[in-house]
Amino acid sequence: MNAPNGRKKTLFNHLYMLLLGMKSLELLTRKSGRLKMLLTEHFCKNQVPYVCLCISSYLCSKKKKENGYEQVDQERYMNLVRSVISSKASPQTPETLFEEDNLIYGPVSKFKSPVKDVEAKIPKNWVPLVNSNKRTLPLNSDRKHLLKVGLQRHKVPSVTSVLQQTMPLDQAFYLKRWKQRMILELGKDGFAEYTKNIFLQGKLFHAALESVFLSEEVPLKEQEKDNTVSGYLASVQHVLGDISGVKALESAVHHETLHYLGLVDCVAEYRGQLCVIDWKTSEKSKPYLRNTFDNPLQVAAYIGAINHDANYDFQVNCGLIVVSYKDGSPAHPHFMDSDLCSQYWNKWLLRLEEYTEKEKNRAIETS
Repeated sequence: MNAPNGRKKTLFNHLYMLLLGMKSLELLTRKSGRLKMLLTEHFCKNQVPYVCLCISSYLCSKKKKENGYEQVDQERYMNLVRSVISSKASPQTPETLFEEDNLIYGPVSKFKSPVKDVEAKIPKNWVPLVNSNKRTLPLNSDRKHLLKVGLQRHKVPSVTSVLQQTMPLDQAFYLKRWKQRMILELGKDGFAEYTKNIFLQGKLFHAALESVFLSEEVPLKEQEKDNTVSGYLASVQHVLGDISGVKALESAVHHETLHYLGLVDCVAEYRGQLCVIDWKTSEKSKPYLRNTFDNPLQVAAYIGAINHDANYDFQVNCGLIVVSYKDGSPAHPHFMDSDLCSQYWNKWLLRLEEYTEKEKNRAIETS
């Protein structure tokens, strides 16, 4: 008579220990996958699960008329069962997940983006974009000829070299990875030929545009050299209709205060606004200004140089970047108003200061 009572008491003890273990593990892990792994590991090391399994198999092997679980004092363990069930059903919130990750992996390392730090800086040697001391002529003043100042090699950096040597690390990383991928596909000689052709296409495209603005026909020899010129010209046709009052073409600029130089593609009116226009060729669509990387800084640098160059009797405060496509798809014109140009002008000043500082350190190291 005491055997069934002893078996029942043993069953209660094991069930009670099992529920307590599940409750503790559930509160610690809160993840079903982790709970299963921990239970399996725990059961493999201890003899308790074998007793539980034996009891389960023993009870299941009995006749269907007898159900061993009905003999359990359900009221006695009601609160414990409800506690376990409620903890399983309770959803995790972002706060609890954060606390759990913080406990397992440690606190999250927070840092400010380097880009934001650069944008928050103020140039030490700030020079205004517009030259208040410069006499300017009205936009509608007649000109006998277009300006085309020759590029003279001074011991001053070019806009292109400044931007290349102060390129942000993330941008330099992606550029390097792109070059590596292209070399892997084309080989070193193939990649060199590819870049040579890209440069030639751009040169022919600029020459063709110059012919268009001078009301000349595009030379057939240039089209025969590279058939893609016709695709680029078709791409910019809808933009050319909004351009008038051309003042300069392929003309050199020199900032007399900050001492840098560059070569401007075009200075003309775009929808009534005098702009520095930069023509770009691309095989990839660039529908947004941010897709043009450092080109807005380049345009802002040219605007500032024109405004501080005695060769130009006018000032500019707007810019236009026109991205044309080889397949003739409509070009994307990116207009930069005076406020946007001022923002990129400040960024250009920071890059110029960074370049100057690097050159000073390099001179000290080599001396």
